[in-house]
Amino acid sequence: MTFELAYKNDLEAVYDVVQRTIKEIYPKYYPKEVVDFFCEHHGRETILKDIEGGDVSVLKIDGQIVATGCFSGNHITRVYVLPKYQKKGYGSFIINTIEGRICEKYDRVCLDASLPAAALYEKLGYRTIKHEKHFLDNGVILAYEIMEKELHKCPTDINYDGRRFVPKMNSDNGEVSGQTCFIYHQNGSLLWAEYSGGEILKGSLVGTVKHNGELDFVYHHMNKCMKIKTGKCHSMPAVLSDGRLELSEKWEWTCDDYSKGESILTEMSL
Repeated sequence: MTFELAYKNDLEAVYDVVQRTIKEIYPKYYPKEVVDFFCEHHGRETILKDIEGGDVSVLKIDGQIVATGCFSGNHITRVYVLPKYQKKGYGSFIINTIEGRICEKYDRVCLDASLPAAALYEKLGYRTIKHEKHFLDNGVILAYEIMEKELHKCPTDINYDGRRFVPKMNSDNGEVSGQTCFIYHQNGSLLWAEYSGGEILKGSLVGTVKHNGELDFVYHHMNKCMKIKTGKCHSMPAVLSDGRLELSEKWEWTCDDYSKGESILTEMSL
């Protein structure tokens, strides 16, 4: 799985993701006039303009574009995941990644939330600051929420000792899951952890903590097939609105096919 900038030759694939998602999902929530409005609003010309501005990224699985995310300034403007790939954590991953980019220049992020997406944004810490209406043909009214979230820059004095994390998203080629629990320990810049659960019988990792809280470590575990797997990982922390940490990770197997992947770990409730 990769999340990377979109280029002009990705236009049709991005357009297809957006249009297919709108036409399959939105009729469950909106009348035809609203669905048509969204399809027209996210047309080829608009998407191409955003791509040319460097604002569009795409999520690829096995080289296929299955989702897209777009932002301008501190405004997230277009996040769509093909219906087949929804409810797997990809939408949250895209939002979290975009927030990390926005956080470099802004302390708040905003977006316009459609009915299908509002619940997800609420779970990610967004709050409604305004109710808006857009008047369409035949007297139809499109109601939507303007939502906002305060972004917290990661402090440089994070201590991971005693913190517990569970994955909420992982690439298909990974082995940890929501049933896997990581228990972290720290002594100075030295970091280590044990993990188990799901497909993992027993695993451990060891690495270092940078001054900005980022982690570099190697890991190994025994899975239920009694096979030892090894890898390396770079992890970037973010502070959630409730004070818990979330780790965005890029990892690589150092065995078998040496494939790469990405995951998100969320700290268990304090």
